[in-house]
Amino acid sequence: MAFAELAVTTNFTFLTGGSHAEEYALRAALFGLPAIAVTDRNSVSGIVRAHVKLREIARAIEARQAGDAQTLSTLGLDLPHGTVAPRLLPGARVCLTSGTEVTVLPRDRAAWGRLCQLLTLGRRRAAKGECELHMDDLLDHGAGQELLLHPPRSLPADAAAGSWLQEARQLSRRYETQCTLLASPRYDGLDDARFHVCRRLAKSLRVPLALTAAPVMHHGARRRLVDVLTCIREGRRIDTLGRQAQANAEQRLRSEDEMVHLFPGYAEAIAETGRIAGRCRFSLEELRYEYPSEVTEGEAPQARLERLTHEGLRWRYPEGAPEKVRKQAGHELALIGRLAYAPYFLTVEDTVRFARSRGILCQGRGSAANSVVCFALGITSVSPEIGTMVFERFVSEARDEPPDIDVDFEHERREEVIQYIYQRYGRHRAGLCATVIHYRGKRAIREVGHAMGLSEDTIAAMSSQLWGWGGGGITEERLREIGLDPGDRRLQQTIALVEEIRGFPRHLSQHVGGFIMTEGRLDALVPIENAAMEDRTVICWDKDDIDALGILKVDVLALGMLTCIRKAFELLEAHHGLDYTLATLPAEDPKVYDMLCVADSIGVFQVESRAQMNFLPRMRPRNFYDLVIEVAIIRPGPIQGDMVHPYIRRRRGEEKVDFPSDALGDVLGKTLGVPLFQEQAMQIAIIGAGFSPEEADRLRRALATFKKNGTIHLFRERFLEGMARNGHPADFAERCFNQIEGFGEYGFPESHAASFALLVYASAWIKRHHPGIFACALLNSQPMGFYSPAQIVRDARQHGVEVRPIDINASYWNNVMEPDGRGGLALRLGFRQIKSMREDEAIWITSARGNGYRAVEDVWRRAGTPARVLTILAEADVFASLGHNRREAQWQTQALRSAEPLPLFAQDIDGEGIVEPPVSLPRMSEGEEVVEDYSAMRMTLRAHPMALLRQYLTPGWRAEDTQEM
Repeated sequence: MAFAELAVTTNFTFLTGGSHAEEYALRAALFGLPAIAVTDRNSVSGIVRAHVKLREIARAIEARQAGDAQTLSTLGLDLPHGTVAPRLLPGARVCLTSGTEVTVLPRDRAAWGRLCQLLTLGRRRAAKGECELHMDDLLDHGAGQELLLHPPRSLPADAAAGSWLQEARQLSRRYETQCTLLASPRYDGLDDARFHVCRRLAKSLRVPLALTAAPVMHHGARRRLVDVLTCIREGRRIDTLGRQAQANAEQRLRSEDEMVHLFPGYAEAIAETGRIAGRCRFSLEELRYEYPSEVTEGEAPQARLERLTHEGLRWRYPEGAPEKVRKQAGHELALIGRLAYAPYFLTVEDTVRFARSRGILCQGRGSAANSVVCFALGITSVSPEIGTMVFERFVSEARDEPPDIDVDFEHERREEVIQYIYQRYGRHRAGLCATVIHYRGKRAIREVGHAMGLSEDTIAAMSSQLWGWGGGGITEERLREIGLDPGDRRLQQTIALVEEIRGFPRHLSQHVGGFIMTEGRLDALVPIENAAMEDRTVICWDKDDIDALGILKVDVLALGMLTCIRKAFELLEAHHGLDYTLATLPAEDPKVYDMLCVADSIGVFQVESRAQMNFLPRMRPRNFYDLVIEVAIIRPGPIQGDMVHPYIRRRRGEEKVDFPSDALGDVLGKTLGVPLFQEQAMQIAIIGAGFSPEEADRLRRALATFKKNGTIHLFRERFLEGMARNGHPADFAERCFNQIEGFGEYGFPESHAASFALLVYASAWIKRHHPGIFACALLNSQPMGFYSPAQIVRDARQHGVEVRPIDINASYWNNVMEPDGRGGLALRLGFRQIKSMREDEAIWITSARGNGYRAVEDVWRRAGTPARVLTILAEADVFASLGHNRREAQWQTQALRSAEPLPLFAQDIDGEGIVEPPVSLPRMSEGEEVVEDYSAMRMTLRAHPMALLRQYLTPGWRAEDTQEM
C-alpha cells in the first residue's frame, strides 16, 4: 500500500489555501509520501513552485549522499537520512458552473495540454479571476486524464437522485477507466456514514473509491490563518465567521500511517491513490518550450540574422564598420548560432522594426542588448565602442542560459506594439506573464486587522509603524509608543497572523511587459486568461516560474522619457531641420557634462531626483561611463551596502584604490574597487567566495525572490566562509554581502545602466542646447518624472525660454513652439495644461477656429463648445487676447450657460445671436490672478506665490505700508 495525496489546495487558491506549495512539498518529503498532487481551484498557478521545491529536495538528498555540505548549506534543507523526494502530480480542481467539482490529473504530456486548453476556455469566457466551465467542456478535454469526482457536500440519500449524479454518470460513462470517486473526511463524527454512502455511490457509478485528506494547510498550526483568509475572502470578521470557520485543525496534509489509522476499513480506497499516482507519469520536466522558428520565405533563422546584422552594420556605419566591430559581430553570431538563439533575436528585431515603421521610439536594454548584433539590428542605440560589457557574460556557452533583452517603448504608444505581437502570433501563441501580488507589511496589517475586528485607528497606527517590507516587524516598544497594549491577546494574535501571511500570494496581475511566444499553441503549455485591461491576455505563471522552466520571454516595457525624446526630435526637425536619433546625437559634448556637474538636471532622465542632484556635483561626470555609474550608484543596493562614499573618496583621490586580488581587480577595476553592479556582485561570489556556477545561479534566484521569501540569508555564512578561505578581509566580505542583499531590493545591472545612461545623455543634450523644445516635449509627455508642469515651466523660464499663456486663438491641445518675433522660438502653452479639459474638446475648438474667434460667444456657436467647457476656459484666462479679463469672460460664459440649449430662432451669422449687455467688471488683483491660475492650471506665468508674501515676511514690515494685493 502507498498513499499519495491527490487533492492539495495551496495558497494559489487565493484567500483559501493556508500554505505555500513549497511547504506542502517539504512536508510530503518528511512524511515519506511517494507523490503529491497540487490541485488548486481552476488553476495551475502554484504548480511550478512545488516543482522547483521538490527539485531542490532531490538535490539536497543527492548532496547529503555525496557529503556536499556547501550545497546543503545554501539550500537550507536539513532532511533526515533516508528521505525520498516525492513526485509532483500536476493538476487542477475543475469547478463547473453546475457545482460539480472534478480533480483533473494528466497522465501524459498530451493530457496536460488538454487541461491547459480546458482552463483557458473557462478563463477566457469570464472576467479576470473567474472561470466558466460546463460538463460538455470537461467531456471534450477529458482524454488521457485521471478524473477524480468529488462528492457533493450534501450526499443524495437515494443514489438515483440529484443533478450531480446525472453529471457524474455522464462523465463515468464516457471515461469509465479514468474516473474515480474521491472522498474526503470532515472530522465531524459523521465520516463513517458519509464514506458508506460514497462507497455505494462509487459502486453505482462503476468507478473505484479513493480517499484524500483534502488538505488546505500543510500543518495544523495554520488553522487560524485559514480562518482569517476566509474572513478576507468573504468580507467578514472573525467573530461572525460561524460555520465557515475551520471546525478543527484536521484538514491538513496527512501521512500514510495517519490515513490508515483514521480510516480503518478503507485500506483499498487508500491504496487506490497510489495506483492513480502510478498512472500519472507526466512531469513538468517534459515541457519542451519551443520558441517561434521565425523562418521567413524559406530563409533559415541563423542565415536571416546574419544578413540583417551585416545590413545593419552598413546602416550604422555608412563609411564602413571598424575592424574590431566586425570581428565582434562575427564572434557573437557564431555563438548565437551554436546556441540556436537566432529566433529570439529575430523576434525582438521584428518587434523593434514594427515600432520604427510607426515612428515609435524604442531602446533595448538588458543582458544581450549591449552587443554589436543588437546595435546593428537597431534594438539598442548604445554603440559597441561605448559599451563595456562582455557578450559571453550574458549569452554563455558554458552556462547555456537564454539571453535577456528588454525593450522600452514610448509609454503613450506601447499598446500599439503589444497589439501587434498579439496580431502577429495570435492569442493562442502569445501572452503576457503574470505577476503574483503578495502580501506585504501594510496590506497584511490592514486586511488581517479588519478580519480580526481591530478599529480603523488601531490599524492605521500599526501600519504607520511598519516601513514597507523590511520594517523589522512591530515590536513591543513600537506598540507602546503608539498607545497600544502589547499584552492585549487579540493584538498579539493579529501581529502573529500578519507575520504568517506576509509573502502569501493574494491575486494575479499582469507583468509590466513580459511576453511569452511559442511555435505551437501557448495554451497547450500553460493556461491563458483575460487580464483586467481590455484586449490583454496573460498566462498564470510569473517570471520566476517561466525562468525555472526555461521559457523565454521578451520584455515589452514602457518608458515616459522615450515619449519625451521622440517628441523633442520631431520639434527639432520641424523648427531647426535637425534629424537626430539616439545613435546620432553629438557625442561627449563638454557643455552637457558642465550642465550636469552643477546639477542643472530638472526633467533629465534618471538624474532629476533630489538625491541625484545632490550627488552630481560630487560625482562630476565627464564622460559616458561616468553616467553609467551615476545611474547605478544612487540606488538602495549600493547605498545600503555603503558603497557610495568609498567610491567618491577614491574618485577624488582621497582614498587609495586597491584590490583584494588581481582576479577581483579585473572585476572591480572600472568602479575603483567598489562593487556597484549586479554582475560584479555575482562575479565576486564566484571568484572571491568560490561559488560554483550552480550556487551563483541559486544566489541570483534568491535575489529575485528576496522580497517575497527572504532566503538570501541562507547564503551569508557560505559567502563569508568562502571569502575568508580565499584570504579576503572580513570587513570587505561583509560589505560585499550587504551589497548583494541590497540588490535583492533594487539592484541594477551594468547593462541596464549603460542603456539608461544613453537616455540620460540624450535628454541632457536636448535640455542644454534646446531648453524650450525640451520643456515643450516634457510637458506634452506628462504625467511622468518627478516634477510638476509648474516646476518644468519655471525651470524653462530660468533658462531664458519665453513661455506664453494659453490663448483661445493661438493654443492647441499640445504645447507648441512658435516664432517669438526675434528670430527665436517661444513656448506656447496648450489646452492640455487646463484641469478638466479633454483632448476632443480642444480639437473641436482648434478645428473650428479658422481666422480666429472674436468673442466668447463665437466659440460657443462655431465650435459647438458647451458653456461648461467655456467656463473652464474662462477660468484659465484664455480669452485675454480678445480683450476680456478673467471676470468678464466668466460673466459671459454664465450668460451662455443660462441660454442653453440654443434658441430655436437663434441667428447663425457671426456676431449675431444672444446679446449680453456690456458690463465693466474690475480686474482681479495679482494675488487673485495667481490663485485662479493654480486652481485652473496648477501653474502660473505671473508672480511666484512667495513673491506676493515676501514683503509680509520682511523684518520691520507694517500693514499700513502695504498696498492691497
